[in-house]
Amino acid sequence: MSGRRITFTAGLALTVTLSAMTLMPAYAARSSLPTVSPTPQSLTGGGAAAVVTRRTLVIADGRTDPAARDRLVRELRAHGAGRVDIVAPGRIPASASGLLKVRLGPAARPDIARALGDTAVPDRAEGYALRVTGGRPDQIALGGRDAAGQFYAVQTLRQLFVRSGGGWKVAGVQVRDFPSMPLRGTIEGFYGAPWTHAERLDQMDFHGDVKANTYIYAPKDDPYHRDKWREPYPADKLAELGELVARAGANHVRFTFALSPGVSICYSDPADRAVLEQKLQALHDLGARAFSIPLDDISHTRWNCAADETAYGPAGRTAAARAQVDLLNDLQRDFIAGHEGAQPLQMVPTEYGDLTDTTYKQTIRASLDPAIEVMWTGTDTVPPEITNAQAEKAAELFGRKVFVWDNYPVNDYGNTSGRLLLAPYDKRERGLAAHLSGIVANPMNQPYASKVAVFGAADFTWNDQAYDARKSWPRAMAYLAGGDRAATAALLVFGDLEHMAPTFGGTPWQPQAPELATRVAGFWQAWDAGRRAAAITALRPYANAIAAAPATIRGGSVQRGFAVDAASWLDATELWGRAMVTMLDSLDARLAGDDAKAAALLSESRDLQRQARAVRVTPPRNRWGSTQPQIGDGVLDVFLTEAATR
Repeated sequence: MSGRRITFTAGLALTVTLSAMTLMPAYAARSSLPTVSPTPQSLTGGGAAAVVTRRTLVIADGRTDPAARDRLVRELRAHGAGRVDIVAPGRIPASASGLLKVRLGPAARPDIARALGDTAVPDRAEGYALRVTGGRPDQIALGGRDAAGQFYAVQTLRQLFVRSGGGWKVAGVQVRDFPSMPLRGTIEGFYGAPWTHAERLDQMDFHGDVKANTYIYAPKDDPYHRDKWREPYPADKLAELGELVARAGANHVRFTFALSPGVSICYSDPADRAVLEQKLQALHDLGARAFSIPLDDISHTRWNCAADETAYGPAGRTAAARAQVDLLNDLQRDFIAGHEGAQPLQMVPTEYGDLTDTTYKQTIRASLDPAIEVMWTGTDTVPPEITNAQAEKAAELFGRKVFVWDNYPVNDYGNTSGRLLLAPYDKRERGLAAHLSGIVANPMNQPYASKVAVFGAADFTWNDQAYDARKSWPRAMAYLAGGDRAATAALLVFGDLEHMAPTFGGTPWQPQAPELATRVAGFWQAWDAGRRAAAITALRPYANAIAAAPATIRGGSVQRGFAVDAASWLDATELWGRAMVTMLDSLDARLAGDDAKAAALLSESRDLQRQARAVRVTPPRNRWGSTQPQIGDGVLDVFLTEAATR
């Protein structure tokens, strides 16, 4: 996708306190209740915690979602239940007295309804209620409005376990919850090396964890998705897609198969339409029930065949829209409506990223089947913000609520060269749930590194009214770190150095290294006021944290895929961090009057900087080619240059 216009938006400055390598956000208020992400619509303390007993009962039946049941059993076993027995309602053995009992299934099941008491289940798709009752008896009730609701109840429960001596308890809470937006997740829609099969499978599990329900398969550089869209997938690739559809289903993720024929389709050719339907049918046969036709990044000033000019008139906005509407309405009517359980067709318009009314949009809103979902990227391809007013205007232009294709944190365009985009998901206005059918984030070529922003996007789309980027960002890092505090702290330091969020223009919508910039500004303020030794003392712990962060991130607690994705950036960060520490040592020596030592240390710092600049991103998954990983650029390098002149 391409774009033009930008505006500057201030970034998020993370305020932290340093103790060795442990960083804790100053705004992370202590609470007696565990943190749950995405933020539930309602979570309140409900009394005593329930003790996880060595033998635990799960009360389930044929109406219990299998995926939810399996995840529940796994979590119980991971938190102290050496034996988990599954029994049907009404068949609890007399020997079960004193054991923790967990009831899982539809909220209307009588035993679950009784256990939930006054904790009512929201009358919303994917909604659920959860109640933990401690004491005698210890019991947990998880009731879903539907199967997905049951699954999400378990995803909340897994975040409620707390250590208790040598065992585990479940915090005593009541939860009423449902998603604000119907469609939440990602669209693998970038240019460059597509994700591997193993990476996609991992993403489906991640989507389940963060209650994201949509994954759109649309990698631009999959030849069978775009350039060779007419050709069937080879047998081995089709088998992988089938496995991916199944893994998505196990996590209550809607696998959406996208086919992008606009580069070469002859809209009026019945043969092309038949081939298109055959390609969709092949995925339907694998279990896919959601489909998309992206018509982005193509020209509507030329036809791919002479027959289209005869059918729709000379090439142009209006004619292109008429041809696209003809194709899409046909697919919705003949393919989607003809397959039971198929979701409404999705499409990406050729004019996807502005709020200008044109004859193209006028034709779309007047003629496109109302059931078809229309995707929109915001006021530009990479918008600096998305507001309620903008979303409402887009709905007017396309004649329906739009489905946002959010081009963050995608890093496949020139201004992202050498960058990981690890800033929080931000600048999307509360209240958007009233104006959108959903949001999917377009991630980076690096799937594990993308989890930082996608975690935030899932949090926002689940409960946009309660979303706070300042709180969600460290939670995303903690998720990647498996809850390890030192690893979370290291990720926060590293994420600050990769905080730049560019657009297609010259000004970013989130700035680079806001925390480091604040500390450096404080350093120079103290230095210029004559408190030079104090300035060095104050900045040194953070410089040490930068130098040590890569080793901590690679230490085993952080998901291994993240360290692989970020390998070149971590290599460079260690060198830049050591250069900063050595520069402070040089300044210290200068203050002590040891000019020879200061000069030697200055030379060492410069050598480390040269080594850092020599690092290249390998392997280059993006289309950038050989490029230098950008680390706190404009802040860290400027500080070192300024310090050298002092």
